[in-house]
Amino acid sequence: MNQRWPVVVPGESISLRPLRFRDRWRWNSLRAENRAWLAPWEATVPTLNARADKQALPSYFEMVRSLNSEARRGRSFSFAIWQGGNLIGQISLGGVIYGALRGGHIGYWIDHNFANKGYTTRAVELLTNFAFTHLLLHRLEINLRPENIASRKVAEKAGYIFEGDRARYLHINGDWRDHICFVKENPSIK
Repeated sequence: MNQRWPVVVPGESISLRPLRFRDRWRWNSLRAENRAWLAPWEATVPTLNARADKQALPSYFEMVRSLNSEARRGRSFSFAIWQGGNLIGQISLGGVIYGALRGGHIGYWIDHNFANKGYTTRAVELLTNFAFTHLLLHRLEINLRPENIASRKVAEKAGYIFEGDRARYLHINGDWRDHICFVKENPSIK
């Protein structure tokens, strides 16, 4: 990685920047308002034993510290999506691997009030450009539920190509769910 963290990724209609401690109220409010909207697509932790049931989610501050630590190590990069002064969603580039693979995967969510307006596609394009230009990654994936038509349109509009099915790929909304995979390769890396 040839940039220091935190990084701001500017765009015309939106910008991407890491969450800050002072964004807590906005982030918590947005997540609460969108809980039902996001529930069918939300990653969940499978119950592996009785002790796992008692583990609490990290606090907002723990989450931000962890996200920043992972970004400084070059393993994942999480950004809030901002439209002017409005926090409208979040997008992450995770599972970053360098070496012979040079790849990662993108995940995102958007406030229901800003859905279907092109903001998520623009965020994917900005993050893809960051990954290809600054991190020099070769391959990015977006894995999504087959029934998530809106997310499929985002991947396709951002230039990602359908690659295949992923059976029982990710634990979502309480069970292992099938996904479909979309891929984009960096044209400048041969």
